[in-house]
Amino acid sequence: MEIKILGISGSPRKGNSEFLLTKGLDYVANLNDFDVKIEKYSFRGKEFKPCIGCGYCGKNEGKCVHNDDFAELKNKWLQADVIIYSVPVYHMGIPGQVKCFIDRLGNSLFGTYKNLFGSGEDTLPRLMKVIGSIVQGAHIFSGQEHTLTDLINHALMMQSIPVTGDMWESYIGAAGWTNSKIDRNAMEDNFKKGNFDTRVAVEASEKLIKRAAEMAAIIKSGLKEHKKQLIKDSHYIPILSKIKDS
Repeated sequence: MEIKILGISGSPRKGNSEFLLTKGLDYVANLNDFDVKIEKYSFRGKEFKPCIGCGYCGKNEGKCVHNDDFAELKNKWLQADVIIYSVPVYHMGIPGQVKCFIDRLGNSLFGTYKNLFGSGEDTLPRLMKVIGSIVQGAHIFSGQEHTLTDLINHALMMQSIPVTGDMWESYIGAAGWTNSKIDRNAMEDNFKKGNFDTRVAVEASEKLIKRAAEMAAIIKSGLKEHKKQLIKDSHYIPILSKIKDS
């Protein structure tokens, strides 16, 4: 059973967030526990305009009025079984570009699936993506848990399942800090020097993605087993359409 993992680096530059994401993805790719297909996406150099609340997506099957990089990432997001966000802390929360994406994703999905429900009700199907979050900041207490909570709330609103790694390194996600360094290679440099906190962040990222892949396999197996019962509920049609009977 193939597990599609989409790793999203939510930083506007290539650096610490991408380092932790890559370490985690490489770890899972080398385990050979599951048939994983890994794709990475970076916000670096991409344009994501803010949602303007115009309602266009609700009337046009989820298509957004803005012409930027949103549609590409939305399609990748919908195809994935596992979504891993790796983001820096900005103002005690997620970066603006990532916030623009998830704001628009939530609204556009109502339009995407509007015809799925006969009543035309504004609701979402059970998308059941497995979503894990990796966060790093410059300082040890600079909003990492707030940022993780933002992404957990996003997962729940998208009718998906947030996961974490293993205790004690990972409470509600993988988190780290650059030891007050602001350069883009701080995490990698600290890791090479054997810095304890950085090694913990790397291990937490690895185990987070491993557990996410396992959870996706469990979910897909359960959906396959109970497909005949669940297909009666429109909320499960999109995800069941991806489950092969054989």
